[in-house]
Amino acid sequence: MKTLAIVLAAGEGTRMKSATPKVLHKVAGLSMVGHVLAAVKLSVASSAAIVIGPNREDVGAEAARMFPGISTHVQTDRLGTAHAVLHAKANLAEGHDVVIVLFADTPLVRLETITKLRDAVTAGAAVVGLGFRAADPTGYGRFVMKGDALIAIREHKDATPAEREINLCNAGLMALSGKHALAILEKIGNANAQKEFYLTDAVEVARAMGLTATVVEAPETEVMGVNDRVQLADAERVLQGRLRESAMRAGVTLIDPASTFFSHDTKIGKDVIVEPNVFFGLGVSIGDRSVIRASSHCEQSIIGEDCEIGPFARLRPGTRLAQKVKVGNFVEIKNTDVGLGAKVNHLSYVGDATIGASANIGAGVITCNYDGFLKYRTVVGENAFVGTNSSLVAPVTIGNGAFIGSGSVITDDVPVDALAVARGRQVNKADWAPAFREKMKAKKAAQKK
Repeated sequence: MKTLAIVLAAGEGTRMKSATPKVLHKVAGLSMVGHVLAAVKLSVASSAAIVIGPNREDVGAEAARMFPGISTHVQTDRLGTAHAVLHAKANLAEGHDVVIVLFADTPLVRLETITKLRDAVTAGAAVVGLGFRAADPTGYGRFVMKGDALIAIREHKDATPAEREINLCNAGLMALSGKHALAILEKIGNANAQKEFYLTDAVEVARAMGLTATVVEAPETEVMGVNDRVQLADAERVLQGRLRESAMRAGVTLIDPASTFFSHDTKIGKDVIVEPNVFFGLGVSIGDRSVIRASSHCEQSIIGEDCEIGPFARLRPGTRLAQKVKVGNFVEIKNTDVGLGAKVNHLSYVGDATIGASANIGAGVITCNYDGFLKYRTVVGENAFVGTNSSLVAPVTIGNGAFIGSGSVITDDVPVDALAVARGRQVNKADWAPAFREKMKAKKAAQKK
């Protein structure tokens, strides 16, 4: 079955009050248009087109990233939704079984709903509108029904008092029979106050042609449009709820679901425990039985099985942890491979490094990986022990089984099984303190006069 998806993304989005196009604002780490196109790909659309506004190459680029091969069309004059869809006339003329029209600012529509729209067309309907039962239908277009047949979509301002009592409202999305789509769209006129061509008129046009129209319903929260920052936050709340529920049903324990935030692509194994106030940015994968303790932040990181992270840990992009790794409180790791069973437990920064299996990185250890111009790599061998408050000045290699004395600044490679101590020699001066105290008391007293 050939399915064409047409995504409308030409709106200016002025209410967002942003230099970023509305549809590029993100929900759970993915642009709104990205969410729509991801659902379209999952619904096995054989081709797609997007209609964008002038000078919105950035929107076109995001669409191409999400759906390679998508056709891009520019709507210079905004003369209504049907006018926008007809910018993809060349795609419509290619011949498809089903045409689905979606909106790039409606990011929460599920694959299952798009599939229902498609299936209703294959069952014989020429036009299928997506509706929802509105808690407050004021302002929405109403679906005027006769049994299972959709008779018309009536705008609120044009509705009769009886029609305004209808709570089955228009969500905007629509599916059309590919055989009739172009003919229906070209018959839509603009005899209205705004002189615009409305996609909603497709219902009455189709019925005048002797064709049928019907409705598929979805929950109100699924079809919410996003026009400003408040609605963007509402969409984030709804999607986070979905992601949390999905994780828990898949075998993840969330101690406080409301304070756990996922990205759309977070991968998380079974029997993982996530404590409160944890944020997962893009590109995070967590192995089975790992524990993410409170107030940790992870992005673009791979966490192996049976690891323990945090509390108050930060895993930055390029972090790759093997099994049974411990990353403790106030530890930051970036672009680093940490081997099986290694520990970085306290107050450390490890960047651009390779940490061998069973190595121990002591409290306050720093890899000095940047000289103001270039980044360099630190290698710590298997079973090596790096003492507290040591600085490893990259590029440097610590051999397998080597020991680094606490407080050392290591600038040269350390051989296998060696002990390296790089600090000033301690000097004790007997009976120095009493004389010092008397001196300082006298100085302080003099300052008060």
